[in-house]
Amino acid sequence: MTREYLKKATLTSISDATDVSATVQSILNDIETRGDAGALEYAAKFDNYTGNVILSEDEINAAIALVPERLKRDIDFAHDNVRRFAEAQKETLKDIEIEVVPGLIAGQKSIPVDAAGCYIPGGRYSHIASAIMTVTTAKVAGCNHIVACSPPRPDIGIAPAIIYAAHVCGADTIMAMGGVQGVAAMTFGLFGLPKSNILVGPGNQFVAEAKRILFGRVGIDMIAGPTDSLILADSSADPMVVAVDLVGQAEHGYNSPVWLVTDNRPLANEVMKLVPELIADLPEVNRENATAAWRDYAEVILCSNREEMSATSDEYAPEHLTVQADDLDWWLERLNCYGSLFLGEETTVAFGDKASGTNHVLPTSGAASYTGGLSVHKYMKIVTWQRATRSGAKPVAEATARISRLEGMEGHARTADIRLKKYFPDEDFDLSANA
Repeated sequence: MTREYLKKATLTSISDATDVSATVQSILNDIETRGDAGALEYAAKFDNYTGNVILSEDEINAAIALVPERLKRDIDFAHDNVRRFAEAQKETLKDIEIEVVPGLIAGQKSIPVDAAGCYIPGGRYSHIASAIMTVTTAKVAGCNHIVACSPPRPDIGIAPAIIYAAHVCGADTIMAMGGVQGVAAMTFGLFGLPKSNILVGPGNQFVAEAKRILFGRVGIDMIAGPTDSLILADSSADPMVVAVDLVGQAEHGYNSPVWLVTDNRPLANEVMKLVPELIADLPEVNRENATAAWRDYAEVILCSNREEMSATSDEYAPEHLTVQADDLDWWLERLNCYGSLFLGEETTVAFGDKASGTNHVLPTSGAASYTGGLSVHKYMKIVTWQRATRSGAKPVAEATARISRLEGMEGHARTADIRLKKYFPDEDFDLSANA
């Protein structure tokens, strides 16, 4: 490749990674040993909250009453879009059966997990959309019990809009608890909750580490790092729109990478001029994150043509990938590694983050090279089954016996032998490994 870095990142998403594993493991062990009391102690320490952990119906209704009607309508709109998209995704999972050989039928069945734990961040930003994305998909999948867990604000509780979103999207329980203690409560089935079979939703490094440690005991959607976004733009792109989109994603966090890949030097230069000006115009709380992200983690890459641009994008495997270029169908066909794709200026990452219907819980840090994001499928177990007639079992049993003996697994072989002798007592079978 002949790509040229007009702006090169000085840090990566793992440059300042802190070893939080020992701390998280210690908290998990303590909570598992001491149960509810341990979780409450950490909630008081880290959340500075001593109110009800499991919200009552009256508390939920009181919070809902505080949400402005316009915001309720916006949440309802987003929920409806996410729900309909999830329902369409679920339709792609079909129970099947096939006669593999005459008399032997094998099948596939999709079964939702019983209990889902949805973590909804509530720190600097109230992640209303995360409640919509995680709870809605679990509900559509058919989970029997859905916990929405969100960090309470000190002496106040969960933001009312998060409570409304979790409630309207179908949460069976809303839990005011954050961080590792919240993850532990869902996993271990504290406070009378069923043990979660899967944990989903974004969170800080402590939440991500808790999910990583617990993976195996419980399913998880993915291990997430800082959010990242890449824009592919050619000469047809509007530099101001590109710059605004980069800044919009940089405000997520000080270590959230944003990348521009283009084959047009004037566009790149104009975007690099505009971005600092746009960041300076942000409110202070947003400006701090965006400034650091652009300064330390952003890159602007100049390529020779669109093929080189697409290859660069696939190498980065971004969480969010935006194309602002001609011939969108070509890009849709060519691009292979991304969490979610936004084609054309008329859509943007924020649409997917908030209200368009696709899910915003997506693979980060290059994980899009091997996995997609959260969907209704994540809550589904794809299981298989089989049944057979005696004649249908016959050739399978013969092959099984010989393969098992060749592998040195005599016990396996004899489970096939006994069926052949029972079903076909008058026949002789050569079931040795060398037959």
